[in-house]
Amino acid sequence: MCNTLPCYVTGMTERITMRQFQEAAGVEDWRVLGEGACTYFLTGSLAAGARLVHAISELAGLDDHHPDVDLRYEGVTVWLITMTPDYFGLSERDLELARQISAVARELGFPADPSAVQTVQVTIDALVGVQVIPFWRAVLGYRDRDQGGEDLIDPHGRGAPIWFQKMDAPRPQGNRIHIDVWVPHDQAEARVAAAIAAGGRLVTDKYAPTWWTLADAEGNEADVCTWQAQAAS
Repeated sequence: MCNTLPCYVTGMTERITMRQFQEAAGVEDWRVLGEGACTYFLTGSLAAGARLVHAISELAGLDDHHPDVDLRYEGVTVWLITMTPDYFGLSERDLELARQISAVARELGFPADPSAVQTVQVTIDALVGVQVIPFWRAVLGYRDRDQGGEDLIDPHGRGAPIWFQKMDAPRPQGNRIHIDVWVPHDQAEARVAAAIAAGGRLVTDKYAPTWWTLADAEGNEADVCTWQAQAAS
């Protein structure tokens, strides 16, 4: 899951699955991650990036459904996701908007590098989430993502979201906090191999390609995740 803020739409467009988005024509620049679709455009300067952001801002219909945009000196990252009170995922509007944004970038001469995108989430295992979530909400200055109460997000979109995973039994000798790194599906195996080559070890690939669990030399764990093989794909 990424650190995007909710983009509530006033009129719900048709929902699509992660697979439908990723396999659609015209979205070769984009990669589905944990929360929607994302791409990165190489612009080379702050001024050039600002031109791209301005061009995106002039697309029609953004008042009802807008992308999240991160402008940096070398490039621009764009996220797309649909959120309503009862839905969190991708829609036909996201697909349409992805094509429009790619077209704008091509017109301005800015190439996409979808291999550069990723999102990071912190996962905390808890026996009784209701007892620990208020602490993390307060200490981080985060807020609930929705009424479900299992996720906390940075209200300013700066920090990684926190997801509370319910444990069925105490695990005093094991990790209670780990990092989920969502990468493009075509980059996952290379990322896993790089982590192992850097001194890590594979804990399990039982759930691959949805996720691989890795650990560093002292046993601290991280999951490398993709959208593939998920129930909602």
